[in-house]
Amino acid sequence: MTQYGMERSPFRLLLITPPITQLNTPYPATPYLCGFVKSQGYLTAQADLSLETVLALFSEQGLTRLFDAIGFSPGPKPLQVKRALSLKKAYVETIGPAIRFLQGKDPTLATQIAERRLLPEGPRLRRLEEDDWAFGRLGTTDRAKHVATLYLDDLTDLIQATIAPHFGLSRYAERLAGAARSFDPIKDQLDAPAGLFEQLIEEILLPRIDLERPDLVGITVPFPGNLYGALSVAKTLRRHRPGIPIVLGGGYINTELRTLSDPRLFDFVDYVTLDAGERPLLCLIEQLSGRRAPDRLRRTFLRKGGRVFWADGAGEEDIPFDQTGTPTYQGLPLDRYLSLFELLNPMHRLWSDGRWNKLTVAQGCYWKKCAFCDIGLDYIQRYDPAPARILADRIDSLIAETGQSGFHFVDEAAPPARLAELALELLSRGRQISWWGNIRFEEAFTADLCRLLAASGCIAVTGGLEVASDRLLRLMEKGITVAQAARVGANFARAGIMVHAYLMYGFPTETARETVESLERVRQLFAAGVIHSAFWHRFTATVHSPIGLNPSAYGIEIQGPPQGPFAHNDLHHFDPLGCNAERFGQGLNKALYNYLHGMGLEEDVRRWFNRPVPMPRVRSTEISEAIARAAVPDAARHLAHLIWIGGKPWRESNIAPLKEGRKPGLDRWIVPTQDREIRLRMSRPMSRWLISWLERAAPGQKSYPKIEEIREDFPERKGRAFERFLTGRLWCSLRETGLILL
Repeated sequence: MTQYGMERSPFRLLLITPPITQLNTPYPATPYLCGFVKSQGYLTAQADLSLETVLALFSEQGLTRLFDAIGFSPGPKPLQVKRALSLKKAYVETIGPAIRFLQGKDPTLATQIAERRLLPEGPRLRRLEEDDWAFGRLGTTDRAKHVATLYLDDLTDLIQATIAPHFGLSRYAERLAGAARSFDPIKDQLDAPAGLFEQLIEEILLPRIDLERPDLVGITVPFPGNLYGALSVAKTLRRHRPGIPIVLGGGYINTELRTLSDPRLFDFVDYVTLDAGERPLLCLIEQLSGRRAPDRLRRTFLRKGGRVFWADGAGEEDIPFDQTGTPTYQGLPLDRYLSLFELLNPMHRLWSDGRWNKLTVAQGCYWKKCAFCDIGLDYIQRYDPAPARILADRIDSLIAETGQSGFHFVDEAAPPARLAELALELLSRGRQISWWGNIRFEEAFTADLCRLLAASGCIAVTGGLEVASDRLLRLMEKGITVAQAARVGANFARAGIMVHAYLMYGFPTETARETVESLERVRQLFAAGVIHSAFWHRFTATVHSPIGLNPSAYGIEIQGPPQGPFAHNDLHHFDPLGCNAERFGQGLNKALYNYLHGMGLEEDVRRWFNRPVPMPRVRSTEISEAIARAAVPDAARHLAHLIWIGGKPWRESNIAPLKEGRKPGLDRWIVPTQDREIRLRMSRPMSRWLISWLERAAPGQKSYPKIEEIREDFPERKGRAFERFLTGRLWCSLRETGLILL
C-alpha cells in the first residue's frame, strides 16, 4: 500500500524546474531526463514551476494580492512605490493583456503597446526615451515586446523594493546561493514566515503533486538563482506531503556542492546527485523500488547517522550519450512561455525571445584545456558525441512533438566535424530548421563549412574569444589566436550567421595596456563586421579549474575563502602582476554598448574610460589584415570532398555546330539559386562530366567525391587543363552558386 492508500504501479517520477529561470523556453534538464526515464519504462511527468509561479504572480489575481501586501506593509514608502500603488487599477487591468501579448496570443495589441498608450509606466519605462534612437531598426512588434518587458521589469523592481528583495525575473535569491560557504543564510530565509512568493509555490505545487502522485520528486538546480526556489519547493513537500522522497541535481549542485558536509540540507531533501543525472536517477529509482541495495547508488549524497554520506557503489557506467533518448516537452505548457525583449543586444534577444527546442550535439567538451574552465568535471571532461543520424531523429521527434523548428544546441562547444555531419544529414532529409549554438573559433570553421552550416539552418553562433591578446590566449591554453578568431568570425559573417563573442577581463597577469589593447581589437572586430554581439565577463578563479588547482602557474595567489560545509566554488585571488580590473569594467561595457549600436567605432578606445589609461599599441589595420590573408587555393585541396548544395541544373538549349568539321556547339545550362539563376555554357562532354559528379555530390550520399577523383575522368587531358578549370569562370560560378569543399 502507498501513502495514498491504494496499490499502483509502475514507479512514478515528477521532475521540477524551480523558480526562477528563463521564461521564454523550458530549461533543458527536465526534458532531457524525462525523455530518458520514459525510455526506461517509468511513468514520468515534469513541471516548470519557474514559469507557473511567475504567471501566477503576473496575473490579475496575483497583482491584486501583491498590491494588497505592499499596502499593508508597515513603514514609509518611497515616491516610486506610492506612484505604483496609485496605479494599482491600471496595472491589474493591463497585466493580462501584456502577458497574452508576450505569449504571442494577442498580437493586435502591438500598436497600442509600442505607442505607449496601454501600459502604466514605472521608472524603467519612463527612461525609455533615452533609447529611442535605437528603435529606428525595430518594427512595431519588436518595440512592443521591449516596452512590455520593461513593464514587467518595473513590477519586478517594485517587488524587490517592498515585499521580496531577492525576487528577479530570471533568478531568485541568487546572492544567498552565490559562494554560500555556509548554509546559514539560506536556512534563515527558509525559516522565515512565508511571503507571497512562497504562498504561490505552495498553491501551484500541491495540486500538481496530488494529480501526479509521484514516488520520487526530482528538482533541478541549474543556477544559484534557482537554489532558494528549489528548497522552497522541497520545504512545501516536507510540510504537506512528507512521505515523498526528494532528490536535487543540476549545474549548481555539480559545481558548488561537490564537498557538501552540512547535514542540514537533508532536512529539506533526501538525496543530492552529481554530474550526468541519468545513471544516478535510474539507480535511485531502482533502490526506491526495492530492486537495488542502498549502498549501490551512483554519485549520491544522503544523510546517514546524522552525517552526510557519499554513496557511489553502483557498478554500472554512465549512460552513453547516444542512448540517453530524445528529450520530451510533454506536459509542459509550451504556449504559455513569454518572449521577452529586455536588452537590445541581438544575441541576448535570442536567449530570451522565442521558444527554442534544446538539444546537445555532444556530451562534454572536445577541447577541455582552457585554464579558467572546470575541465575536470564530468560535464566538461567526458566527451561523447552522438551520430548525426540519431541527432536528426531527435530533431524530427521534437518538431513533431512541439510544432517548433527552432533549436538551441547547448553544447559546451559544438565540434566542427559533428556539425558538418549533422548539416549534411539535415540537408539530405530536406529539413528546414533554424538553429544556433556555442562554438570555439577553430580554423576548422572554414568559409565552406560556414556556408554548409548556414544552408542547414544555422543563424547564430556564440564563441569564447575571451581576452583579445595572443599572450593571454596562450596562457589560458585557449588554442586560438586573435587573427584566427577574426578569420573564423568573418567566415560565419559572410555566410549570414550572427557571431557573438564571450569576452573576459581581469585574467591573471593581464596588464592595463593589454586590457585597453583587447578593447581596441574588439573595436576593430565590430568595425569589420566580424562580430555582431559580445558581452564582457569579469574573470573569477574557481576551485575546479586549472587556475584554481595550480594558481602559482598563472602568477596569482589564492586568498580564500576556505572550504566551507556547504558550497565551494568561487575563489578570491591576488594578482601581483596584473592591473586593477575594477577600474576597467564600466569603460569596457560602455564601449561595447555603443559598438552594439554601430556608434563610436572610429573613435579612440581611451575615450570610454573616466580616468587615464595606456595608449594601445595595436595597428589600426591588424584585424582587417588578418581577415584578408589568403585561404588555401582550391587547386591545392586535392583531398577535399565536394558537396553540392545548389539547385538542380537544367539544360536550356543546344547551339548546333555551324558547319561540318567545325567545333561542336556548347550546351547552355541554368543553375538556380534561391534568388536568381546562373547561366553556364560548356561543351557537351564537359556538361555530362559536370552534371554526373554534381549528382554524386548532393547531400545524402554514402561518400562524396574528392577533387582528385573528379580529375581522373576530366574531359580534357592536355597539360594543366584541370588546374586551369579549378581557377576558371565555370568553377568560380559553381563555387558562388552552391559548391562546397570540405
